[in-house]
Amino acid sequence: MTPRELANSICEKLLREGHEALLVGGCVRDLLVGREPADYDVATDATPDRVLELFPDAITVGAQFGVILVVRNDIRVEVATFRSDIGYSDGRHPDRVLYARTPKEDVQRRDFTINGLLMRPETDEVLDYVGGQADLNAGLIRTVGEPDRRFAEDKLRLMRAVRFAARFRYAIEPATFAAIRRHAREVTSVSAERLRDELTKLLTEGAARRGFELLDDTALLSIVLPEIAAMQGVQQPPQFHPEGDVWIHTRMMIEQLPAGCSPTLAWGVLLHDIGKPATFKPSEETGDRIRFDGHVEVGVRMAETICRRLRFSNDETEQIVALVANHMRFKDVEQMKPSTLKRFVRLPRFEEHLELHRLDCVSSHGRLDSYGYIEHVLAETSPEQIRPPRLLTGDDLKQMGYAPGPLFSEILRSVEDAQLEGQVENKAEAEEYVKGRFPPRKRRTA
Repeated sequence: MTPRELANSICEKLLREGHEALLVGGCVRDLLVGREPADYDVATDATPDRVLELFPDAITVGAQFGVILVVRNDIRVEVATFRSDIGYSDGRHPDRVLYARTPKEDVQRRDFTINGLLMRPETDEVLDYVGGQADLNAGLIRTVGEPDRRFAEDKLRLMRAVRFAARFRYAIEPATFAAIRRHAREVTSVSAERLRDELTKLLTEGAARRGFELLDDTALLSIVLPEIAAMQGVQQPPQFHPEGDVWIHTRMMIEQLPAGCSPTLAWGVLLHDIGKPATFKPSEETGDRIRFDGHVEVGVRMAETICRRLRFSNDETEQIVALVANHMRFKDVEQMKPSTLKRFVRLPRFEEHLELHRLDCVSSHGRLDSYGYIEHVLAETSPEQIRPPRLLTGDDLKQMGYAPGPLFSEILRSVEDAQLEGQVENKAEAEEYVKGRFPPRKRRTA
């Protein structure tokens, strides 16, 4: 069963039972412009209790707002009762929900006209009470009704307007745009998790550059990510960055992020030069060229702060910070010892490090020598050579007469270095290597 088939079957059952049932929102928008909807929503005059009666295995996800989830084989369809919302004291949730009798009343509470369209699934007839079809045809993001009121109801809509405009390559209607700028500072009341998720969608839906330029134009960027806004006007040495300042370079990189790319890669790309504004030194001061001494170390601290502020998971934070920490190491790969290089390429999710480096190069000087070198190494080196089985353990060292302690780690790492360098290939050779490099201390006699 497809999501569309499940949505249609829900509507059919509701209609048979004497209720009104319509497809609503983003799925209708996507169907009208020829996109396959990611998910389907159904709007009905049936109350939540009645929906649960008709679909006993449905899940209550927001009954106080009239929302029930029907699930079949991991396919989910939200079924929402027509409603009108009264008051939004917290800037997100309605203070009071009144169930409505007609779909026309229901769509008046929705965010943007292109998301306020309804469709009869049995005939594909579109019901448009908000001018959504005209805005779809014109390529406009416009709030349903008064923009100030819509944004007051849910401050995240300030960000969603930008994301939809970027994703669909639409313009933001002038009154809506002006309202976003007026209310930009109010986005700080949105939870860190919701902001993070909206920014991640902006970065990974295939239109990141346009999205961040709109964030800047609407005055949202300096509020949600002031560290990124600080990149503007920070010049770079033209011999390495002929494209221009840090902001231009970063926009060129995120422009190449494809739809559906890894969120950690996308954030790593966005934040990889986050430490440059704080470490900028002009050529007049350095005596030769613009420099950003220590920008990686500063960037690591800043990236971790941003990840913690936006409530990323520990795993996501670790990977994003690692991408920032290691992005400058590629310039040295051809001079690295084999052991150092092998340890480098076995970093977790190394493919993200390599792709960030590629984007970094093509968005600046254009030289891909290091990228090509790494690709050659990976093609010519087996996984067993990069991550060989351990030849010695701590127990082996104890049997060889070494006392447990901090020296164990140094010995084991040295053995692995020799193994990665091709100097030892088996346990016997490893033991001889250790005896020669770390002679056991003679035990004292009583």
